Amino acid sequence: MTSTSPASPPPTAERGQTMRLSTLLKRPVADSGGESLGRVSDVIVRLRGSDYPQVTGMVAAIGGGREVFVPMDKVADFDGDVLKLTTAKLDLRRFERREGEVLLSADVLGHRLIDVENARLVRAWDLQLYRDGAEWVLSGVDTRRRPRRLFGLLGPDPHAADGPSFRDWHDFESLIGHESSALQRRPFARVRRLKPAQIADLLEEASKNEETEILGRVHDDPELEADVFEELDEDLATRLLGARTDAEIAAVLSRMRADDAADAIAELPQARRQPVLDLLPSPQRTKVLTLLGFNQTSAGGLMGVDFVAVPSMTNVSDALDAIRRSGTLQPEALTSVHAVDSDGGLRGVARLVTLVQADPASTLIDVCDTDPVRVGTDTDVMDVAVLMTDYNLITIPVVDDERRLLGVITVDDILEITLPDDWRRREAAEPPDAHHGDAR
Repeated sequence: MTSTSPASPPPTAERGQTMRLSTLLKRPVADSGGESLGRVSDVIVRLRGSDYPQVTGMVAAIGGGREVFVPMDKVADFDGDVLKLTTAKLDLRRFERREGEVLLSADVLGHRLIDVENARLVRAWDLQLYRDGAEWVLSGVDTRRRPRRLFGLLGPDPHAADGPSFRDWHDFESLIGHESSALQRRPFARVRRLKPAQIADLLEEASKNEETEILGRVHDDPELEADVFEELDEDLATRLLGARTDAEIAAVLSRMRADDAADAIAELPQARRQPVLDLLPSPQRTKVLTLLGFNQTSAGGLMGVDFVAVPSMTNVSDALDAIRRSGTLQPEALTSVHAVDSDGGLRGVARLVTLVQADPASTLIDVCDTDPVRVGTDTDVMDVAVLMTDYNLITIPVVDDERRLLGVITVDDILEITLPDDWRRREAAEPPDAHHGDAR
């Protein structure tokens, strides 16, 4: 993953000159002779990968609805109530945004960003600019909204006790909305630092435009994208997949767990299911077709078909090697090794801790539970949940009438089925070290 951490410590008022965007907007602009030209309507920054965005100029409204570009090198200073320029002339051509330029008022201020540190969407109520040597950069974000002052000039009272509390720009992922800057931001997407479940939560809270931006960043990491779709609310996943082509859907489903991919295909319109199935790689297609043959409320519909199974007479050392080689399996499915006979019949189950503690030269079947708790494909999921609770199981094998091993149900599978329908929409508890800024 590309690092997006700044090369230097975040700018602070103690280290150099800072300025709030709210105090700059609408400030009068005058030429070198003091003649009024208009007012600042926006500030322009250019994105620079993992560096702080550089302020390249301002947009000034000069009357008649016309906006013109004011280069930063034409600004004398920011002191006083009037922004004074070093020249008596400005290019009066109408301002047009260039490739990769971001307008801080139009694109960021008042818009939502991803608070990467706390994995939530927040709104930018003010921005901090910092003078770094000869240049100004965008350095901080204030996400705490305050009541407007009835008297006074722009923004909150800088001397108030509840004044701005800026956090480092690098703690956030901006959702700006226009493609030219999105292409420049994508390689440095901070959202990819988050866990798939956290990204899924963001998508479930996002607007449609925000969804598009977030998915655009995630799309560059196909494995992460598949993990995110596994975590999404079923209705949202169906809507987002349905907006893609058959080939694009198949590309995502080919990287998902087979049971999740089967659920996703089952939710597609009937006319799209077979074309998507036909585009899946053969091994994934076989697994998905197998799972689609079972009722979704039964053990067969819930089970995963990726698990560790080795011949019962294998020694413990080789069984542990089989776990090491199964790095693509769901972690919960790696907590058990299944001993099988030549016909795939389940002979026993050994927990990982048992294998680690056993003599490596021992035979697998000798350290197995040879009468493990197991269920059939038609077992109701609530009965599965009761069994796993009663016996404190992390996984439970699913077998056919002849005790052939067909699949494994993991504890997270059963939790997702038995939790209330609205569990994804409930606010998660914040971790102990989370930032507790007010994001109203």
